Amino acid sequence: MAGGKLTPRQKMINLMYLVFIAMLAMNMSKEVLSAFGLMNEKFEGANTSANTTNEQMMASLDQKASEAKGEFATAAMTAHKVEAATKKFYDFIATLKTKVLEGVEAENGKLPYEAMDKGENLDNAWFRGEGYTKEGQAVISAIESYKADLKSALGNEKKYSAILNEVTKKFDVSDVPNKEGIKVKYLDYHFKGFPAIASLAKLSAWQNDAKKAESDVISAALGKAAVQAASYSNYQAIVVLEKNAYFQGEAVKGKVVLGRYDENTKPTSFQGPGKLENGQAIISTTAGGVGEQDIRGQFTFLEDGKTIPLKFEGKYVVVPRPNSATISADKMNVVYRGVPNPISISFAGVGDNNVNASANGMSKVGNGKYVLRPGAGTSVMINVSAKLPDGKVVSDKKEFRIKGLPAPTGKIRGEVSAKGPKGNLENCTITAVMEDFDFPVTVNVTQFNIKVPGQPTIVVSGSKMDGRARAAIQKAGRGDVVVISEIKANFQGIDQVAKRVSTCTFEVQ
Repeated sequence: MAGGKLTPRQKMINLMYLVFIAMLAMNMSKEVLSAFGLMNEKFEGANTSANTTNEQMMASLDQKASEAKGEFATAAMTAHKVEAATKKFYDFIATLKTKVLEGVEAENGKLPYEAMDKGENLDNAWFRGEGYTKEGQAVISAIESYKADLKSALGNEKKYSAILNEVTKKFDVSDVPNKEGIKVKYLDYHFKGFPAIASLAKLSAWQNDAKKAESDVISAALGKAAVQAASYSNYQAIVVLEKNAYFQGEAVKGKVVLGRYDENTKPTSFQGPGKLENGQAIISTTAGGVGEQDIRGQFTFLEDGKTIPLKFEGKYVVVPRPNSATISADKMNVVYRGVPNPISISFAGVGDNNVNASANGMSKVGNGKYVLRPGAGTSVMINVSAKLPDGKVVSDKKEFRIKGLPAPTGKIRGEVSAKGPKGNLENCTITAVMEDFDFPVTVNVTQFNIKVPGQPTIVVSGSKMDGRARAAIQKAGRGDVVVISEIKANFQGIDQVAKRVSTCTFEVQ
């Protein structure tokens, strides 16, 4: 404005300018106040959304901790500590916002932003001269307590260091230099003399900062646990072959997989030949019959509240237990004509159902058990074939010599040449045995001839002396040799009559 003496018209013009500038100032102030109000609305909307999102993420982390435990349980514990610290600070800020709104009446459910141009509520409550009141100091203490709680919860873990640094920076309550370069107290710089709506928006921004930090921690906790659970340190390369036994020259097939031995991956149940120990199924079973066997089962996991079944199957080969040596006399591969020769046939690593054997006169009587009744000739060849687990067929053979049955030996009192008084001979039994013959053969004497020196030969039926024989024996003298010949017998356990029974003698004493 120009100085000096002014005309009435100039005074009028100057007054009009003052009124116009005042009106501009009033309009600018209302626009700024409304802008702060809209900003506060956006912060509060974001806070509501963040609260819902954080609750959902926390529920997800808790479920993972319940299902998998391990790293997820540790992560959940950290997140809950931060959650508690955030709620405490968030709720404290809510009380400060209530203080800001004392004396402010909402209009149709909405705050009168343009009327919230005064800041007496906080100015009177927080400041005394150049310092803080008790309430102002309580605000500073609440901020420091919040930062300390977060530091205690997060510790020195590198994963959370950026979050902690951001919180420390945003809530640094050190003195702040004003536009003149003079340092003033933190609350003085940010709140003293500010319109109520600006302070309200600032407090809502604090709440938003706290909620963001909480969200970042939960996300980092989930990610850290997942990364740790998936770490290669928890994996082991495992060779998985199609089966666990192979024959020489057979193709070996299988694969190498990464298996995770991790307590975070604990199945809720296990069905199969074994039991669960530290997230692993420890197989414990008894080997089945000789040959290829199957092994099957199922894990059950709980993921996101759903039951996930995971079936498995494999194969193993059972071979006979080596509990004896195989010893054979190369020249003693003998079978006898006229008797059922028992033969046992097996093929190492192959079940009896996949083994076939054949020979002239041989028949199968059980698993790996055969009976051979050789016919004419001097030898018989036994041929064996076996189907291996891979479908290939292998074969072998062995030749056996055929021998006739040994001649039975006649005996008196169990001896070929016996001695004794005539009375012993009269009451003895004539027998016949197939000596050094291991087959179960029973021989029953049915007839024999007895020749006493000086007496005619007497034919006796059965195996004991009859009256005529005893009468002839009574006429024998000391030193006479009585001959038992033409012994006839029947046989049980052989298919044909054996050779004639040999003669036996008795010397009278």
